[in-house]
Amino acid sequence: MDKKKFKQLTSEIEKYELTDEVRAKSEGSFVALPCGNTHYELKGEGEAIVLVHGYATPYYIYDKLFDGFVKAGYKVLRYDLLGRGLSERVNKKYTPELFAEQLKELVDTVLPNESFYLTGTSMGGAIVTAYIAKYSDKVKKLFLLAPAGMNFKAPAYMKLSNIPVLGEIIFYLLGTKILLKKCSSELIYSKDESDYYMEKFAESIKYKGFSRATLSSLRNTILNQKVTIPNYMEVEKTDIPIVLIWGTIDKTMPYYQVKQLKSIIPRTKLYTFENSGHIFLFDEGQRTLDILLKEIEK
Repeated sequence: MDKKKFKQLTSEIEKYELTDEVRAKSEGSFVALPCGNTHYELKGEGEAIVLVHGYATPYYIYDKLFDGFVKAGYKVLRYDLLGRGLSERVNKKYTPELFAEQLKELVDTVLPNESFYLTGTSMGGAIVTAYIAKYSDKVKKLFLLAPAGMNFKAPAYMKLSNIPVLGEIIFYLLGTKILLKKCSSELIYSKDESDYYMEKFAESIKYKGFSRATLSSLRNTILNQKVTIPNYMEVEKTDIPIVLIWGTIDKTMPYYQVKQLKSIIPRTKLYTFENSGHIFLFDEGQRTLDILLKEIEK
């Protein structure tokens, strides 16, 4: 992306209110849940698959999987987490528990009385495990795609952002710009789609409350292993089959975390993607889809 276009996108960061008028003109569906107004897409027929995205990138990260699942004969649900995309920027702490409640309220509303396959990528891994720790009865199989929640060496900006007051200053001045600049940096095999990826990301950050939501998520979910790791331990107590996919050159959630996750949930089936980055589900969509379908159809 050229500098002029990038500057134009950054000039719109948190410039607008996310209103009912905006929602009315947008694609997808909306539901007013107790936890907050949620933007989602539900498509297809057959067994249900639920897709939970990660820290900052909204549900378009599942573009390469969503239609593939639908064509394969499944009913697929994807949605924007609170504070992202076109979902409400609620004035709460963005904890795994909050996100788990959003997931529960959504599936109870749009998939009532249905069991489903559950997928979480990056921070979505910490969310789906928080959900299962409380509500495991509907989940047929769990797919974790480079999940967050293990102990890892956080980059400097994350550590600084975790400091009260200083964190707010750093994050509100630079944090969201950094997220935009780096959002597509781990595309390896789909670099020609980098501009699309960044422009879609920019649609989310132009609404007020994004920076507050992502900073709170960083502090209360990404860097809060005292909460996230026990949720993984609770998942181990269930009989839900678990499949893990991770790329070896993941810079966001490094591959070495596989060792800790496997020590917590030894029965996890691991697929290692050699020379793949953090967003392989978009970067290598067909490869990822093929494995997930194979595991679902066993």
